[in-house]
Amino acid sequence: MSEYKANKSIGCTVQQCVHHCGNENYCSLDSIKVGTHETHPTMVECTDCESFRVKSSCC
Repeated sequence: MSEYKANKSIGCTVQQCVHHCGNENYCSLDSIKVGTHETHPTMVECTDCESFRVKSSCC
């Protein structure tokens, strides 16, 4: 069971993020910010979830 309420509109599989909902593959935030680290992104690998925050118990 997650300590956060899953936002079923935001799927997420990054379990190392503090906003991830435990055994549910959802984010707990109301909204997220998506950005890029490229000048002209052309592939999915060029995008980033800028709302990501690493769990303190991770790594």
